[in-house]
Amino acid sequence: MNTRQETAGILSAHPVSPEVRTRVLAELDDIEKRHDVRILFACESGSRGWGFASPDSDYDVRFLYVHKLDWYLRVEAERDVIEVPIDNALDISGWELRKSLQLLRRSNPTLFEWLDSPIVYRENAAVAHHLRALAPGFFSERKSRWHYLSMAKRNFRGYLQGETVRHKKYLYVLRPLLAAQWVDAGRGMPPMRFAELADVMVADPDLRDEINALLAVKMAAGEAEHGLRYPLIHAFIERELSVEQPPGEFRQAAGDDVTLDDFLKETILSARGA
Repeated sequence: MNTRQETAGILSAHPVSPEVRTRVLAELDDIEKRHDVRILFACESGSRGWGFASPDSDYDVRFLYVHKLDWYLRVEAERDVIEVPIDNALDISGWELRKSLQLLRRSNPTLFEWLDSPIVYRENAAVAHHLRALAPGFFSERKSRWHYLSMAKRNFRGYLQGETVRHKKYLYVLRPLLAAQWVDAGRGMPPMRFAELADVMVADPDLRDEINALLAVKMAAGEAEHGLRYPLIHAFIERELSVEQPPGEFRQAAGDDVTLDDFLKETILSARGA
């Protein structure tokens, strides 16, 4: 499962070996037993989900889970996040379902990305389908655009000011910048896959070639690999960040909070009600 593919010319790869997948599934089973929870959905986030992992990239496993019914009927709220100590390969953490739905209601871009991940380790098909159907109604163009554009500016200022740079940081600026432009173009929720973003939003063939050259290096070298600036990419980023103008209007999210309440109750009762 380490095969590189092309999406309309933009390099992309989502490598997860069978051995790693087996280990991830075992870790998820162990989390369920130790915390007495039911995992509803588990996916890969980060560079492997975005499609430009290095050979030494971590596996960023993210999941959603529910407790038994009595956990939700206590006066004092309890911790709603599960985090597994990071080792040299796996970074695993998850959000409780009620927390996840609160974040969905607030149009959290990270949750939208998880639901669009090309690497899914486990899922309750009915729950995942329902979540994906609910998500567009709570998508906020304003919040998404601010999230991605702020990330692009912060990473550009913080990591790409020298004559030599870490290759991965260009992608950590390009991806959110293109996601913000995707939103500005009225295309809705940006896709998680970088190749899908770049294929639509980057038309200049020379710039596409340089992006592919960067991707080829990133996917063959280590996470800490440094090198000279990529001139076309650098100029594109500087130009786009300097001239960006907010669109005149944003469409308002149209989701109904009652649907989230109903979904929470139905899911808890069906998954852990007894």
